[in-house]
Amino acid sequence: MKHLEKGSKKLITAWAFYDWANSVYPLVISSAIFPIFYGALTIERNELGEKINDTVNFFGIDFNNDTLISYVTAAAFLVVSILSPLLSGIADYVGNKKNFMKFFCYLGAVSCIGLFWFDLEVLWFGFLCYFFALIGFWSSIVFYNSYLPDIAFEDQQDKASAKGYSLGYLGSVILLIFCLLMILKFEWFGFEDEGFPTRLSFVLTGIWWIVFSQYSYYYLPKGNKKSRLTKNVIFNGFREIKKIWNSLNQNKTLKKYLVAFFVYSMAVQTIMLIATYFGIEELDWGDQNPTTGLIISILLIQLVAIVGATLTSRLALKFGNIKVLIFINLIWIAICGYAYFITTPNQFYIAAASVGMVMGGIQSLSRSTYSKMLPANTVDTTSFFSFYDVAEKIGIVIGMFSYGLVAQITGSVRQSILFLIVFFIAGVILLMRVPKQLPAITSSE
Repeated sequence: MKHLEKGSKKLITAWAFYDWANSVYPLVISSAIFPIFYGALTIERNELGEKINDTVNFFGIDFNNDTLISYVTAAAFLVVSILSPLLSGIADYVGNKKNFMKFFCYLGAVSCIGLFWFDLEVLWFGFLCYFFALIGFWSSIVFYNSYLPDIAFEDQQDKASAKGYSLGYLGSVILLIFCLLMILKFEWFGFEDEGFPTRLSFVLTGIWWIVFSQYSYYYLPKGNKKSRLTKNVIFNGFREIKKIWNSLNQNKTLKKYLVAFFVYSMAVQTIMLIATYFGIEELDWGDQNPTTGLIISILLIQLVAIVGATLTSRLALKFGNIKVLIFINLIWIAICGYAYFITTPNQFYIAAASVGMVMGGIQSLSRSTYSKMLPANTVDTTSFFSFYDVAEKIGIVIGMFSYGLVAQITGSVRQSILFLIVFFIAGVILLMRVPKQLPAITSSE
């Protein structure tokens, strides 16, 4: 490790470069290639390409394929929601947090590589790799985020964070485009069909994650504090969350908003995680390659989300945060209703663009609204946002489980999409109970 002074340009770049390394996981594994691969593996189609069976047998039990992946995802996020405050407590008190970050990075990356062997014959192993890849990614992020105040001064942190986001987007798109080229033009690379290069994409994701993270590890310090790892340290994160929960009784406005956020966030996060699975299972792609179409949709969502976040912030400045959040939830209700009826790729592209527009907006505005509602002169904002993140992840668990359960009972993921409207309606009702004027609103929003 080479020692660099806090605030140095090279140290900030090295920290931000971990975004370049790890962002391939959420794009390639969570959003793009793996969902398409999973759908192709678990859905039987006739010669016309029509779906005839989407049942998967797992440990002797028959599941709808979307139900099964939803349950595994929900279980992984449940573990993450428990681990996050525990790891946050450790990250703040021990001097070797880089080793913790490395452990979860390598756990996630090796698990991505293990997806190469994802097969219906050894389904338990494939799902185990998927499970640990998700845990590895989200857990390493806890330590990555905790480094920000260690490597950058307060006036540098916004710019450093934005730099990480930009590098992550660029790096992940580069690998995704290469993998897409390898899959669609497999003959150029000497492959017989698209099966092997699809699986190879998971290996490349893991290797990319491990290799490029080394630049960050070379320059990042081991940790600024050197406290022993005691019981008090380990459970400090849980104590902080409990303290925030108790303090909500003194801040009724924040409590009302958090309840509303928790409810509508269940649906938002679930849609983001299952959009590709829905597209591969429910659409009639005809002669069009579904891999190309779905990845175009994912890139469309990402690009439009940036526009949506910017537009939403301007609308909030004019009309107020709560009113705009209510309006966005109403748009989500319309999108879910529209998605229930879509059958063609073009209809899916319209839905994807609509999701992108409100996805970026609702995420950015929800977080900034929460920030503005924090008690005046709050010093320990980290604990408040740790509480916010855990609430969001528990929401994902409930949302994904509900989605999978409805799909399993009804045999249709379309019914699950329709069911998510209930969360948005409840979100609107709960938001209407929150005061429209926020106490800390400023023109710098």
